Amino acid sequence: MGREKFEVADDFLTIGRTFAEYRRMFDLGAEDLADREILDCGGGAGAFTATAAELAERAVAVDPLYGPPPEELEPELDAAIEYNVAQLREKRDLFVWDFYGDVETRGRYLCAAAERFLADYATQPDRYVAGGLPELPVGDDSVDLALVANLLFVYDDRLDREFHAAALRELARVAREEVRVFPLHSLDRTRSAYVDPVAESLRGDGHAVELREVPYEFQPGATEMLVLTPSQTTPSG
Repeated sequence: MGREKFEVADDFLTIGRTFAEYRRMFDLGAEDLADREILDCGGGAGAFTATAAELAERAVAVDPLYGPPPEELEPELDAAIEYNVAQLREKRDLFVWDFYGDVETRGRYLCAAAERFLADYATQPDRYVAGGLPELPVGDDSVDLALVANLLFVYDDRLDREFHAAALRELARVAREEVRVFPLHSLDRTRSAYVDPVAESLRGDGHAVELREVPYEFQPGATEMLVLTPSQTTPSG
């Protein structure tokens, strides 16, 4: 996944996405992965990094979740999946099921992502770095491509415009070639109010920003990703 959170009282539960979901969410082809260094920012309990590491030059994920041993994380992830599936059963009419087919299949994707993540996290801990936006423990220009799933532009009720701008500037610092962000809809199922003003702010810094359609839809109408090309790779003139 990246990271997708569902609020229960004062807590946030983390669920993950599979590599197949990331391929659709970010419209990733083989050329986007082969021989490249990739960052999954807000990687959570996702399977993307484990699989991408087999195809890319290097793959790493950053998330505040990381650090505890796998046996401590597993019960939390199991509870998050159970809660999320229960929510989806109650609210299934609010989502588009073309990709998954039904709630139960979505649940199987969640379980598959968590299992793949836990196995890789246990055996390849160096791929999983504890940290989070807007300050990443990652060096300047250290990856080719940075991906952010289900974090930016999702939580308009708690992450303000300044946070989004700072987060994307930080991602532009660490990515040599490109940053991709999906989705651009907030939890209220409408396009985030911060997309346009933050994009304009980043363009003012010299970065190139565009919106691209992707072959994935779960929230109705959420079919675009934001693509940021850091200024050092933006052609001059």
